[in-house]
Amino acid sequence: MRRADRLFDILQILRVAKAPVTAAAIAERLEVAARTVYRDVATLQARRIPIEGARGISYVLRRGFDLPPLMFTDDEVDAITVGARLVRRLRDPGLRRAADSVLAKVTTVLPAALRGGITMAPFLVSDGSAAEPKGIELSELRRAIRETRKLRIVYSDAQGQQTDRTVWPIAMVYYVDVTLLGAWCELRNDFRHFRVERIVTSEISAELFPTDGGKLLKRWFALQSEKVPVT
Repeated sequence: MRRADRLFDILQILRVAKAPVTAAAIAERLEVAARTVYRDVATLQARRIPIEGARGISYVLRRGFDLPPLMFTDDEVDAITVGARLVRRLRDPGLRRAADSVLAKVTTVLPAALRGGITMAPFLVSDGSAAEPKGIELSELRRAIRETRKLRIVYSDAQGQQTDRTVWPIAMVYYVDVTLLGAWCELRNDFRHFRVERIVTSEISAELFPTDGGKLLKRWFALQSEKVPVT
């Protein structure tokens, strides 16, 4: 572990601790010797971090101190970079723009030594093959999910037959080759998955659907080990 990462972890431990923490307890968490913790805490104190305590007694981080908003380990930078590039493979223009914006913001505030981990990251993420939806904006669909608004759609099945549906949009399911809407279908009175590229037209209703305190989503998640029909 880099020393910079260890210093950050010590601050994290002290920040969330509900009581003073001994050097031995910190050392056990970080899998280092207690004398290493003594040196690291002394370094932090020398940098005017308000840690109270001394060798042989517990440490506490004075109230009111918070960590800088962006301090990442190498693995965390890799996770951000790969995650954002994975989002780019989705046929969701709003999420792709958001992913690019996140990378730009993170790159701007990262220390210079870490910026190459994003700008020159040695990771290649292949493009997805999901069909581009035409009858709905996926950003609007995600808004309907967040706001728990019913959705009126004209849907075309695999044989090209169209039906009018009112659905309760619950979740998005992103696969490499297809994007699905997980929903409760009023027509079928059951859960269904809808391929977003088969939605011919869509309209977000002003009418809200009941979430039963989050139980509706939990029921949908519970069914994912089974086979929810794709309409």
